[in-house]
Amino acid sequence: MALTYPHVDPVALKLGPIAIRWYGLAYITGLILGWRYTIWLARQKRFNGPDSRPTANDLDDFLFWAMAGVLLGGRLGIVLFYQPSFYFSHPVEILRIWQGGMSFHGGMLGVTAAMLLFAYRRGIHVFDTSDLVACATPIGLFFGRLANFVNGELWGRVTDSPLGMVFPDGGPEPRHPSQLYEAASEGVILFVLLAILAQQPAIRRRRGLLTGLFLIGYAIARSVCELFREPDSYLGFVLGGAISMGQVLSFPMLLAGLAMALYAYRLPPRPLFDR
Repeated sequence: MALTYPHVDPVALKLGPIAIRWYGLAYITGLILGWRYTIWLARQKRFNGPDSRPTANDLDDFLFWAMAGVLLGGRLGIVLFYQPSFYFSHPVEILRIWQGGMSFHGGMLGVTAAMLLFAYRRGIHVFDTSDLVACATPIGLFFGRLANFVNGELWGRVTDSPLGMVFPDGGPEPRHPSQLYEAASEGVILFVLLAILAQQPAIRRRRGLLTGLFLIGYAIARSVCELFREPDSYLGFVLGGAISMGQVLSFPMLLAGLAMALYAYRLPPRPLFDR
């Protein structure tokens, strides 16, 4: 017994030679909703305190920086971490983003670089920006994983679980719908946890703590979901044939999150409004 895969055309709308894909719409939706959520948080003066920055206007300007970081970092992550030999042999393929192929770890590095430069130019504490972005990032992760599911890509390992599903390009055997596992854990659950933590004065008082908690939460969620996800065929398992590349890349994220959380407690606490 297996669940039926809901075949959805990856192309949402076609206007002559122009094809608008669900994959692209997912990225746009995630960025817009994440941007609006950070503005909503920033307008709560209690989030950052009396000297609350970035402001809504700052975040309006940062949207372009975030988009550039996601696209450039995400694409370069696939090129450098997953398929360097292929893309270096076919450099034109690097530009064909519409065909899919984005790395979250690469996108995170791209957005981190964008935040550092943006905060420096605006005179804003980088952790004040990163804490807001960290709370909103699960929104983009949720829509991105749904887009993977619609594309019928990045499916899971073969299973006899009642949750198994036969994917169009995954062979005749049922597989874990690991994209949905990741949408739930990296997206919904992580978003809710960070939203709850963001309302706690003891958490908000520590600059960078929400950022560290996001990194820890994502690294754990991704590493667990990788146990159900089929490794990429062109890469397979790494480091002795038992660990996936997603787990390898998540380990430094976990360490960085722990280091950032500890560092946040060493910083002087910022003043907050009571309400």
